[in-house]
Order: sequence, then C-alpha cells, then structure tokens
Amino acid sequence: MPAPLTRRVCGIAMLALAALGSHASADETLQAELIGVKRIWDEGRHNAFTDLIRWEDAWWCAFREGDTHAGSHGFLRVLTSTDGEAWEPVARLDHNEFDLRDANLSITPSGELMMVGGAQIDRDNRRLTGTFTAATTDGRTWTTPAMVIEPGRWMWGVTWREGTAYGVSYGTPDNAGRNELLTSTDGRSFNVFAPDFLTIGGRPTEARIRFADSGVAYCLQRCDGDDNHAYLGKADPPYRDWQWRRLDRFIGGPNLLQLPSGRWVAAGRQLLKAGARTVIAELNPADGHLENILVLPSGGDCSYPGLVWHEDRLWVSYYSSHEDHTSIYLAQVSIED
Repeated sequence: MPAPLTRRVCGIAMLALAALGSHASADETLQAELIGVKRIWDEGRHNAFTDLIRWEDAWWCAFREGDTHAGSHGFLRVLTSTDGEAWEPVARLDHNEFDLRDANLSITPSGELMMVGGAQIDRDNRRLTGTFTAATTDGRTWTTPAMVIEPGRWMWGVTWREGTAYGVSYGTPDNAGRNELLTSTDGRSFNVFAPDFLTIGGRPTEARIRFADSGVAYCLQRCDGDDNHAYLGKADPPYRDWQWRRLDRFIGGPNLLQLPSGRWVAAGRQLLKAGARTVIAELNPADGHLENILVLPSGGDCSYPGLVWHEDRLWVSYYSSHEDHTSIYLAQVSIED
C-alpha cells in the first residue's frame, strides 16, 4: 500500500548533494530541497514509466503495469488526486494484442487530456513498437487506444504549442539510429516535419521537447549504443532546423522544464558511482552544462519522471525499485535560485 509522506527530508537531500560532489557555488547553482516523497502505487508486479500533469484542477499520473520491465503484456493505469496526498485509480487502458508502454500526458487545444504511448508486439521474433493515442474529457472514460504510427516507429511523447503537437519518433528495431520530428494538429494524424532529426552520436531513442517562454524549442534526447551520451537540441520557429550539443552524460527517460525564473531543470536516470539513480539537474541551455542538484530516493530499475511546477515547487512522479519492488513515487521539491 502507499507509504506515508516523509516531511522535510533535509538529511536525504544534503546527503544526496554531498554524494554528487558538485563543484559550483551556491550562488551559481539552483538550490534544491526534497520536501517529501510518497509511494503512490505498488499494487502491480512491475509499475513503471510515469508521467504527471495538472488538468481540471487535479493531479493525473499515468504509468505502465506489467510483470516485468519489458517482454510482458502490460497496460496503462491512470491515478488522480485533488491534493497530491490521496490517490485514486480511475482508468485502465489495455489492448488485447499490444503491450502498452510509457504513457505521456498532454492537454489538447480543445481541452481534452490526451495520452500518447508505445504499443509493442512480437512479430517474427522481433519486438516492434508503434505509437497509439487516446483521449478523455473526464479522466475516467478514455477513447479506445488507436494506432497512429505503425509498429517499428515509436513516438515517445508530444508537446503542444500554438495548436500543433510536436513529437520525435525513432526506429524499433528497424531503422535503428534514425529519428524524425513529427507534427499533428488533431493528435490523431502525424506527419514528418523534420526528417533525419538527429543524425550524430549514438542511437537516438527517447526524446522530450519543451518550448521556452521566448518560443525557442529544446529537445533532450537519449542515445544508446557505444556513444550513449544524451544530446540537447535547439531550434527557433518554425522548428525545422536544429542545432545539437552532446552532453557529458547518459540520461534515461529524459525530461526537462523551464522554471518561472527562466532557468531550466532536467531529470532522468543517471549512472552514478553508486549505481542508477533518478536525478534532477540544472540545465544551462546555452552551453548544455548539467549540474546535479538532487538525487531522489531511487535505485536499480528507476527514472522516467514527470515534471510539473505547481504552487512554488517542483512535483516529480517517477518509478524505482529501491524498496520492496518496482513502485510509483511522487516527490515534492523546493527549488531556489
């Protein structure tokens, strides 16, 4: 069952920062404090790959339940909460043929809550992943997941701007190493907007796009293979021409967010000396510099954070296997700059 909220876990935050060995002074780097962390779901065998959003004055968290990290027939569960403390399961999205994975939540121009996710299937001893979308007007009753990108191309999520959804697809496993920027105005029909989106470095996979207040687009891109360092992309409107910068580390399940101050944070799985952890870092988009500011209570199979700034703090959904088994967590983080 969900664990109680841990209030003012200052000691954990201080130990985490000490373990990072940050070299920047307090005046230069964002200061993060872990206010509390709560296990909000642990009833499946393997609960993972989260996203988090505020919609209709409530919290919504979506994630996958399955028997294992991959290779089993999973479904997507949706929880809701009015206060971030008490969470209620309200929806389950399933498919009799596909393993549904990695839910991404967004709000459409018409005000619906939309989910994008992977749809995996075994064909000819290969595991192919396509992309589905579903939508809801109340959070509880969803449209049937509809395939919008055929198996073999996985669009990991979308971000809406001025009536257009932007998402990055990558080959799984055919055309591995190739990814494309896709767009849609209705969330159901996606077209290639920028082919050969990232063509340098390792094999590009998961990508998250965010738009700065200025209108500049940034993409935090995971890469696998021999060169598994993440990349940061930047583009001005109309977002067809991207410049890329190789970052100094691997980031799994990448996410990023601009704070009200204008500064940026990035989150995901990093490979620290102590092992895999879910980490929040300050990101300087001008030069791609990352400075870790907080290690969340996590370990092993973990990460895939959802990020929301609400009521002067950062709310983070993520999953981790550092306790009894792989579970879903919600952290509240105070950030001062």
